[in-house]
Amino acid sequence: MTGLDTLWSEIFNFSDYAQLLPLLKNSVIACVVLGVMGGLIGVFVMTRDMAFAVHGVSELSFAGAAAGLLFGVSVVAGALVGSLAAALLIGVLGSRARDRNSVTAVLMPFGLGLGILCLGLYHGRAANKFGLLTGQIVAIDDPQIKSLISIAAVVIVGLLVVWRPLLFASTDADVAAARGVPVGVMSLVFMTLLGLAVAVSVQIVGALLVLSLLVTPAAAALRISASPFRVPLLSTLFALVAAVGGVLLAAGSSLPISPYITTISFIIYVTCRAVGPSRGRARAQSST
Repeated sequence: MTGLDTLWSEIFNFSDYAQLLPLLKNSVIACVVLGVMGGLIGVFVMTRDMAFAVHGVSELSFAGAAAGLLFGVSVVAGALVGSLAAALLIGVLGSRARDRNSVTAVLMPFGLGLGILCLGLYHGRAANKFGLLTGQIVAIDDPQIKSLISIAAVVIVGLLVVWRPLLFASTDADVAAARGVPVGVMSLVFMTLLGLAVAVSVQIVGALLVLSLLVTPAAAALRISASPFRVPLLSTLFALVAAVGGVLLAAGSSLPISPYITTISFIIYVTCRAVGPSRGRARAQSST
């Protein structure tokens, strides 16, 4: 076997796939839940131009999770504390886009540095350290899947409750405020939901690659549609394909799940970007 064949077998190896699939029940459930949540909240992330902020929140989530790992408390709880702290700081201090980017740029290296410090002091399994950064496919037990579903349900239900005013405030904040929409409250509510979404996503795809579920699917959907009804549906579909497809492909390898999810997300985005302009030209020609 050549070196290339060996490398390929490490990336895609389905020799024991039938035996592995029954072990992936919790992982598949987690990816389905994250796909729905990521696809929905990603629409607002893109509408509000907060893709950079997601990365900042993920770094603080990573720091909180690493601190939880170091001190022997719940990693999920640590990730939640870090995410919510970052989300609320960005929401309060970054009311304008320029301020938000500045606050995010300050929080990102601080969170990453703090997380690396905690991991450096942690002397447990190296796989636990690696998983916080790049995600993991195994070791998702029943208590973890229950907490993930619970938090994701809060995010999804919260989004559905505030969908109309939040979409209005995200599209045109000035007009929404003039119509009586509490724009400031909507911003804090959204940042809280975003913090929760990032915290649970970090558990699967890792802190460094969380954008692949919370940004890329929505960005792809917006390339081929501007409909307020189709974009959330397409974004959710793309996130589901990336998340579930990633976990099924990763099952046949010893690699983390995140490279598979990010690659599928990227392929979907590139395809939508290529298709989008041609569809736009076709609509323009049909209307003339």
